[in-house]
Amino acid sequence: MAQKNQEKGVTGAAPVVTDPGRVRNVVLVGHSGAGKTTLVEALLAATGAISRAGTVTDGTTTCDHDPAAVRQQRSVALACAPVLHEGVKVNLLDTPGYADFTGELRAGLRAADAALFVVSAVDGMDAATAALWEECAAVDMPRAVAVTRLDHQRADFDETVALCQRVFGDNVLPLYLPMLGDDGESVAGLLGLITRRVFDYTEGLPAAVREPDPEHLPAIAEARNELIEGVIAESEDETLMDRYLGGEEIEVEVLIADLEKAVARGHFYPVVPVCAETGLGVDALLEVLTSAFPSPLEHDLPVVTGVDGSPQPPLICDPDGPLVAEVVKTTVDRHVGRVSLVRVFSGTLRPDATVHVAGHGMADRGHPDHDADERIGHVYSPLGAALREVPECVAGDICAITKSGTAETGDTISAKETPLLVAPWEMPEPLLPVAIVPRSRADEDALAKNLARLVAGDPTLRLERNPETHQLVLWCMGEAHADVVLDRLRSGGVDLDTEPVRVALRETLAVASTGHGRHVKQSGGHGQYAVCDIEVEPLPRGSGFEFAERVVGGAVPHNYIPSVEKGVRTQLDRGLVAGYPVVDLRVTLVDGKAHSVDSSDAAFQTAGSLALRDAAEKGQVTLLEPVDEVTIKIPDDFVGAVMSDMSGRRGRVLGTEADPASPGRTLVRAEVPATELVRYAVELRSMTSGAGTFRRTFARHDPMPQHLAEQVRKEHAARTGH
Repeated sequence: MAQKNQEKGVTGAAPVVTDPGRVRNVVLVGHSGAGKTTLVEALLAATGAISRAGTVTDGTTTCDHDPAAVRQQRSVALACAPVLHEGVKVNLLDTPGYADFTGELRAGLRAADAALFVVSAVDGMDAATAALWEECAAVDMPRAVAVTRLDHQRADFDETVALCQRVFGDNVLPLYLPMLGDDGESVAGLLGLITRRVFDYTEGLPAAVREPDPEHLPAIAEARNELIEGVIAESEDETLMDRYLGGEEIEVEVLIADLEKAVARGHFYPVVPVCAETGLGVDALLEVLTSAFPSPLEHDLPVVTGVDGSPQPPLICDPDGPLVAEVVKTTVDRHVGRVSLVRVFSGTLRPDATVHVAGHGMADRGHPDHDADERIGHVYSPLGAALREVPECVAGDICAITKSGTAETGDTISAKETPLLVAPWEMPEPLLPVAIVPRSRADEDALAKNLARLVAGDPTLRLERNPETHQLVLWCMGEAHADVVLDRLRSGGVDLDTEPVRVALRETLAVASTGHGRHVKQSGGHGQYAVCDIEVEPLPRGSGFEFAERVVGGAVPHNYIPSVEKGVRTQLDRGLVAGYPVVDLRVTLVDGKAHSVDSSDAAFQTAGSLALRDAAEKGQVTLLEPVDEVTIKIPDDFVGAVMSDMSGRRGRVLGTEADPASPGRTLVRAEVPATELVRYAVELRSMTSGAGTFRRTFARHDPMPQHLAEQVRKEHAARTGH
C-alpha cells in the first residue's frame, strides 16, 4: 500500500477528525470536460495532500485511477479525495460528467452534504447539469459554482455567470471577478468583491493581497452592490436592508457571516472563478468549501428502519449514537479484494468491529435481499486508489473498508445488536441491452465470477439470462457504460464477443387450422404407434393456451390424452417458425388411433407435436412482438423531434403533458414496439443533447408486420440451420 501511495504522490498521513462539525462532504458535478477532476487535483496539491498535480491527458490524476478512465481520458467512477484546510476536512467526491454514469453521480450525491457545480468558462453547460440543479433545489442542498478553464483563449467569465443566472436563478452571484494581467489577455488575479481587495497570483500561491488599482474600482463597485443586495435579501437581520439603502456601510464581517449562513441554508449560491492549471482561485474556493458549506450536523439524514421495515427514531449525526453507515460504492480490486466506500451517518466505525451488513429492495436488479454479520478489518481514508489506515471514522465522515464478503453498493452497515436499514436512494434504470457471448467454456466460468463482482458494485448494471432468446444480456446506461463494463470483463481475463440483441417474441396462429400427427416406427421388435388429429383455433390476446378433447369411441385411449397434450405443449414452447413460444391457442384433440401393444406415452407425445406442426404448415403463423408503454421526459424544445421520431419507430403517441416536477420539461407518453427500443437509450440522448430520459413498461403483444416477421424467420433459419 505504501508503494501505491508513493506512485500517486501522496504525502503525509490521512487527515483524521473526531468532530463532525469539522467535516465537509462536497460532491463535484458538471458536464464531462468541465474540469472537475483537474480541479480536485489542484485542491489536493494546494493543501499538500499530494506532492504534485497530475493531468487527465497523462492519466496521472488521483481520482481517475480506473484503467478505463485512463484509456478514455474521462471519469467513469465516483472517487473520494479528502483535503485538510485550516483544521477542516473536506471530502471531495469527484463524479463522472457523462450521462452514462449517472449511478456514480447518484452515489456521490448520497454521500454529500453540499454540491459544487463546475462550469467551464469555454463550453458553458449541458441540459443535464441544469436538470441536476433543479433536483438539488428540490431537496434544498447547498450549492456553489466554480467557473473553470479561465486560462483558455475563448474563456468568457461574464457570459458564463450570465448563463448560470439564466439557468440557475438570480441568487447565483460572483464573490470575485477575474483580473487580467499586463498582457490584457491572461488572468493574473481576482478582485474580491466583499473585501474590495486584489488577490494577485502573478508570483503563484499564496496570492499577494493588495489594494485595487483605480481602473478596477468601477467594476468592483457595480458587482459588489449586486452581491451585497443578494446577501442582505437572505439575511435573518431584517434591519440590514434599511441600513444599506440608507447609505450605511455594512461591516465586512457582518456580510461574510450572512453570506455563509445563506449558502449553508441553500438560499444563496456563490460563484468563484478558478484556474486549476495555475492554482488561481483555489484558495478562495477552499474558503467557501470550509466556511460556507454546512457540516454533517446541519444536513438532514436519510430515513432509517429496522431490517423488517419497522419504524425507527430519526438519525442524529452523533459519534456516540448507534452505528448507521451506508456503502455508497463497492469495487473489487484484484490485489486488495472488495473495497467499500462508506458514509457514516451515526455512531463511529472502528477497526475489527463486528457489524451487520444488510441489503434490501434491489432484487429486481440482480441483488437478492441479504443480511450478514461480519467482522470488518482495517478502516481507511481513501485518496483515489490509495488507502491510508485511520483509527476510526466518526459520524459525518467518509471512509473505506476492505475484504467484506457481502457488502454491495447501497447496503447498510449497522451494529450487530440493533440491525438497521437506510432507505435506498433513487437509482436510474438501465435501458441499453448488450448481449455477450463467451468464446470458450473456460471463459464462461471466468465470466460468471467477474459479472458477480461487477453487479455487486454497480446498481445501474442489470444481468439477465433470457430463457427464450438464450442470450446473456447486460442492461447498461449507455454505450460508454457498456464499453467500461466490457473492458473490465476483458481485463479480468474473459474472452467474449457481443451479438445483436434479440427481443423475445411470441408466435400464434391467425386462422383456424387442422393437424394430423402420425408416429409409426418399428425397431428391434418394439414398435411405436400413435396417430392423432387436432383442431387449432386462435384465442383473444392474452388468453394463453387451452387444451380440449372430443374423442369418441375410444379412438385414443383415455390414458394417452394427457400425452398428446404434453406433446403439444412441448411444441408450443419450442415454437413453430422462429423458435419463440406459441400463445393464445385452443387445441382440441378430435380423433386418433392406437395400437394395443405398440402405443406408448412417448409415441403420443411425438404425435401431438407433429400434429401441431402440421396445423401450422396449413394455417397462418403470426409473430407477435411486445409493445411497451414509454414515458419520455424531455425539455420542451425537443418535443417535436421526439414525436416525429416516434412515428418512425412505429410508435403511437398517447399524449403529452407538462412535467409538474420539472418546469420547462414535457412528458410524452407513447406505445412503441420493443424491437424499436433496443438502442433508444443512445438515440434519445443524441436527439436531446443528453437531456432526455425515459421509462418503459410492458403493455401487450401485437402482430409484427409481415416484412419484419419474414426477416426474423430468416435469421432464425440462419442460426439453427432449419
